[in-house]
Amino acid sequence: MSSEETATVTAIVTFTLLAIDLVIRVIAIIVVPRNRRPTAGMAWLLAIFFIPYLGVLFFLLIGNPKLPKRRREKQAEVDEFIRESTHGVERVSDSSGWPAWFEGVVHLNRNLGSMPLIGSNSASLIGGYQDSLDAMTAAVAGAKRYVHVEFYILALDKTTEPFFAALGDAVERGVQVRVLLDHIASLRSKGYRRTLRRLDDIGASWQLMLPVQPFKGRYQRPDLRNHRKILVVDGEVAFMGSQNLIDRSYNKRGNIRRGLKWKELVTRLEGPIVSGLDAIFRTDWYLETGEELTRDIPDAFDQPSEAQDLDCQVVPSGPGFPNQNNLKLFLALLYAAKQKLIITSPYFVPDEAMLYAISGATQRGVHVELFVSEIGDQALVYHAQRSYYEALLRAGVKIYMYKAPYILHAKHFTIDEDVAVIGSSNMDIRSFELNMEVSLLVRGRSFVQEMRAVEDGYRADSRELTLDEWMRQPIRSTVLDNLARLTSALQ
Repeated sequence: MSSEETATVTAIVTFTLLAIDLVIRVIAIIVVPRNRRPTAGMAWLLAIFFIPYLGVLFFLLIGNPKLPKRRREKQAEVDEFIRESTHGVERVSDSSGWPAWFEGVVHLNRNLGSMPLIGSNSASLIGGYQDSLDAMTAAVAGAKRYVHVEFYILALDKTTEPFFAALGDAVERGVQVRVLLDHIASLRSKGYRRTLRRLDDIGASWQLMLPVQPFKGRYQRPDLRNHRKILVVDGEVAFMGSQNLIDRSYNKRGNIRRGLKWKELVTRLEGPIVSGLDAIFRTDWYLETGEELTRDIPDAFDQPSEAQDLDCQVVPSGPGFPNQNNLKLFLALLYAAKQKLIITSPYFVPDEAMLYAISGATQRGVHVELFVSEIGDQALVYHAQRSYYEALLRAGVKIYMYKAPYILHAKHFTIDEDVAVIGSSNMDIRSFELNMEVSLLVRGRSFVQEMRAVEDGYRADSRELTLDEWMRQPIRSTVLDNLARLTSALQ
């Protein structure tokens, strides 16, 4: 090939690449910002403009924050059925003691997540890691009809062996045992194949949640995960909260080397609200298997219960819903607080709306505390979280750092003296947009007092971070924090 021909080919290739690059940028400007938060849209556009080919590839892989359309349609069908066939606020025992704002929050949750507020429930908190495993194992050991297990991470190890043994004994008694476990989260945990073999050996019915198996025709954005943690036994007792079914070290060499131990909070529930958590399991089972277990949910809500003092409402959220159900609930409560607001979240990466709500609370005289871990187990999230500390401290938020080697993994907050929330949801963009979560709204002074005692324990095992101390951090930490904050917008 002559030099002239080479030059011509080079010019054609260069022109073609420039044309493709221009087309990518134009299409990105049209497609990327649509129905997306401005910060996320800008982050994606910057990625595509600066590294166009890689940026486009990553956008195609993880740019859509919603589950497949058919799954969302099935979720909407179940929600409509639950909304039309269950009772609502009229089921509570006494609404005269409600805060003035509470009914509006209940109505919001009902519209978003379909579940009614139900009265006559009892609940207790379990803060010990082994204590909660023992309590769940004991509940399974007493099962007579069915056991529904749904966990983000489910792993067979020395710590969880008694729970698996209890499941096997239940199957032998003729109890129906159904198990849901998140595919990617459990796959990344040590002993995944051994865990599945054990479920087969004991005769449990099990299903992977949100499996990423493209060769089997099962695929969605890989980082859309089911982060829920639920155990329901016979429709009479339920457990939910932050704890996965795995050893508190998560069986990771790095965690064991560092001596890390997870600190959790689980609530044990009795009363008709158990049916609300069971409805979440049954819905997820239906979405994964196509097997309908949802038709008896309304009858379960109507089961009689001994008079208790707690009004409870289950709030499901995630990419299967058109709205950010948990974020809207949290914002409503942040704006409703009048005296005291105490937040516990291991991964606290608020969006702009939440940051304004928290700073607005302190500015109107609300006492606000935030409990986080002194150390982190996920570097990117840990540094992104730290990038908000200065703004929070300047706003008047008291930040307590739970001392190493513990990772404070509990997820809950209390509002004044009457209302609390506990569940699987962190206060970060991942939990608001990418993870399927479940939260429990509880109205009842006794429950809030019990949670305040837990918070007092956290405070005794934490050190308060001051603004003076924070401003003395080295510049390299500030740079890392700010870079991590930028990446958190890519949702």
